[in-house]
Formats: sequence, C-alpha cells, structure tokens
Amino acid sequence: MGPRRSLCPMAGLLAALTVSLTGTRVSAIALPWFVLETTGSAAQTGLVAFAEMAPYVLAKALTGPMVDRGPRRISWVTDVVSACGAGAVVLLHGLGLLPLGALIVLVAMIGAVRGPGDLAKEVMIPEAAERGRLPLERAAGLMGVTERLAQTAGPAVGGAVVALAGAMTSLVVSAVCFALGSMVVAWALPRGMGHRARAPEEKEGYWRRFGQGVTFLRGEPLLLAVAVMVGITNLLDAAFSQVLAPVWAMESGHGPAALGLNSAVMGLTAVCGSLVAAAVAHRMRRRPVFFLAFLIAGPPRFLILATDLPLWAIVTVFAVGGFASGFVNPILGAISYERVPRPLLGRVNALQTSLAWAGIPLGGLLGGVAIAAAGLVPVLLACGSTYGFTTGLTSLRPEWREMDRLCGHGPPVLPVEEDAGATG
Repeated sequence: MGPRRSLCPMAGLLAALTVSLTGTRVSAIALPWFVLETTGSAAQTGLVAFAEMAPYVLAKALTGPMVDRGPRRISWVTDVVSACGAGAVVLLHGLGLLPLGALIVLVAMIGAVRGPGDLAKEVMIPEAAERGRLPLERAAGLMGVTERLAQTAGPAVGGAVVALAGAMTSLVVSAVCFALGSMVVAWALPRGMGHRARAPEEKEGYWRRFGQGVTFLRGEPLLLAVAVMVGITNLLDAAFSQVLAPVWAMESGHGPAALGLNSAVMGLTAVCGSLVAAAVAHRMRRRPVFFLAFLIAGPPRFLILATDLPLWAIVTVFAVGGFASGFVNPILGAISYERVPRPLLGRVNALQTSLAWAGIPLGGLLGGVAIAAAGLVPVLLACGSTYGFTTGLTSLRPEWREMDRLCGHGPPVLPVEEDAGATG
C-alpha cells in the first residue's frame, strides 16, 4: 500500500491539470470564435484575448509568494472562480445582457484567477514527484504529456461543440472542466500538499518574499535567457492561436472544425513527443534537442497557412510540429526544478513565467491590428520568419551552454539558517 499511496498525489495532480487545462483550451476556441462570429472584427477578437491574458500574466507575476504558502488551496479556489466566470458568460448571453464591455470584464476575471491557479499546480509537481519517487525529468515529462493531452482534447472538443452547438455550449463544457478540476484537487491531494517546501522566513512580509524571488532570478542568466526567448515566441504563438488561425479558418472556408482539427492533431502528436521525452530525457543532450524542436514546431505552422495547399498537407505540418514541440516543455520544466530551491519555486516560477508570457496579451491585439492593416497572408509570413530568426539567433548565446550542466540533479536546497533569497 505504501508505494501505491505515494503515487496518488502525482496521479491526482496530473488529473487536475488535465481537466482544468482542457477547460482553458476549450474556451480558447469558443471565445475567439464567438467574438469573431458576432462582430466580424479581428481587432475586437484580439481585444478580448488581451483582456484575458493581461490579467493572467499580471496576477501570475504577483501571486508567487502567496502560492508558495498554500498552492493546494489556491488551486481549487481559482478553479471554482473560473467555473463561475465561464458560467456567467453563458447565463448573461442567454439573457441578452452580454455587451462587449461585460464580456471583457468577465474574461479579465477568468484570466486573473487562471494565472495563480495554473502556477499552484506547477509548484506542486516536484513534491508530487518526491512522494512518488519519480526523477524530476520523468515528472516534468509527465506534466508535458498532461499539457499536450489538454491541447488535444480541448481544441477537438471545443471545435466540434462550436461547430455543432455554438460557442456558448462550448463554454458550458469549459465551466464543467474547471469545476471538475477543483473537485479533483480537493479530494485527491493531501491537505498538507505544498507545505513541505516552506522555508523558515515565511513569516516575513509579502514584498520581502517577492524581492527574494527577484534576487534569485536576476542571478540566473539561463533562466532569464529562457524567459526572453520564450516571451517572443509566445507573443507570436498567441497571435497565431487567438487571431491568425481563427481568421484563416473563416476566410478559407474550413470553419471551426478545421481549426479544432489542426490543434487536436498537433496536441495528439505532442503527447507522443512528450512521452518519448519522458522516457529518454535523462539521456538527451538538452541544448540541440531543444532548439531543433523549436524550429520544427514554430515557423512551419505560420508559413503553411499562407499557402493554398489542401487541408491534409496543413494537418501533416501541424502533426510534425506537434511531435517536436513535445520535447520543449519537459526540458524547460526539468531545468527550472533543478535550478530553483524548493522554498522559492512559486515566486521564481511566477516571475519567470510572467516574463515569458508578457507578450501573450499583446499577441492577439497586435495580430488583429496587423491583419486589418496588411491582410492575413503577409502577417503569417512575417510572423513565421520572425519566429525562425528569433530561435536561431538566440541559440548562439553563451547562457544556453548551461542547459546540460545540472542534468540529472535535484533542486538546490536552502539550509534553514540561510536567507531564502540567496542565489547559491
């Protein structure tokens, strides 16, 4: 019974991640399509995407010290609030009381709670791995598989439900997923989950703890380099998923079903890639695998949509890109878990992730404005080229040589007499 019980927290955490992230992916299909269908405006579609992601990034950046104190509680509370927000959108639309301003407010509320909710689940991964006696690379790979499963199920369900029953019905599915995620966290994770890593300075004030995270991150050139590069590519990915791909689906005549198909196929092959990464991560040279995967997963998606190739060719490109992308997050997760002391994991990951996600709120907004000014095809070509240039140029910087240095080692531990803001 001992080993079986030790695996329960990891299984429960991965299940909660799966359903809550699936809810997020479903809404990512439903909301842009709803706005685009009702307004016909790519710019307003980008505005709604901005309203969701700007609070997400800001809240995630500021709530790291609080997440370090109680990630389990924050996880289930934010899932409940997310479910209520998605349900409110559906209810107000049904009553005819959902002008654009009200939609923006509700979407902003959902984004603000999704940030700390996602962070709380990420922070509990190392402890769940420890309880289940799993290597960090394996745990990061399983988390990557979970994320990719959500990217598969969410767009597939979202696209199918939007096509068959409309965007509002798809948002009902999203609300149910958030509620289910909250119940899984409350029932499957031990009450003390997330408290093992508390450092003795936890009685100190919020801003002192926040500053400790800033100090540590400033002393980690590799983590900063990751945040900057991923920040640029995330901006381009956000423009793609929030505006460029929906506009392509509408202008090409393929509709939301094709939009969901592309995302689902990419997610399915990414699950396969993540499974392979989880199995062989400890034998991989991280640096070449990481950058090669980025180049295969990124630019081709933009460039293929700028052509008149048949849908099967487009789906093939998404499938290959998805498999490659499955190697990215397990590598990034293992690096973070190795280099950040456990008591600082929430606040450091919050800051690093917020830097990496800082461009996401602008992605949809800028994508919508760019399409209105230049048209879809030129914007797709420009974004694909920028993606490849950014990835290739960044790989030449010296900080990335440290990716393999700590491979196979656990996270540094802060002795009880040390200040948790130390960088060593």
